[in-house]
Amino acid sequence: MKKTHIVALIVIAIAFGVILTSLSNNSTYASFKEASDHPGNVYHVVGKLDKSKPFEYDAHVNANLFTFYLIDRDGSERKVSLGKPEPDDFEKSDQIVVIGKAQDGNSFAAADVLMKCPSKYTVDSIPSQKKQSSM
Repeated sequence: MKKTHIVALIVIAIAFGVILTSLSNNSTYASFKEASDHPGNVYHVVGKLDKSKPFEYDAHVNANLFTFYLIDRDGSERKVSLGKPEPDDFEKSDQIVVIGKAQDGNSFAAADVLMKCPSKYTVDSIPSQKKQSSM
C-alpha cells in the first residue's frame, strides 16, 4: 500500500471519529420530565413563561443569576435558574427555549436561553395603505 493511501485512510478515520463525537454531544428537545429522568444530559426545553410568578434578578446580590418559572409543552412547571443576567424584553417573549440540565425534581439549571418574541409584523402594527385611484 502506498503512503498516500495510508494517510488518506487515517484522515478518513479521524473525520469519522469527529463526526460521531459531535453527533453524540448534541442536545435534544425534551420536556422537564425527561430532563429530570436524565439529570446529567443537556436538553432544550421549550415552553412559555409563567408570568403569574415572580422573576428574580438582583445585580447587587448576584449579577449572573436570573430565576423564573417556565411551563413546558406538557404543562409541567419548573423554576429555571439562568447563569446570566436577565435578557432584554424577556417578559415579552411568546416562547422560550432553555438549554441546560435538570438539577433536582423541581428546578432546571439553564446555561443559555433563546426567546421567540412576538412579531412586529402583526396586522395591528402594519399601517393601512390608501388606494390611489388613477385618472
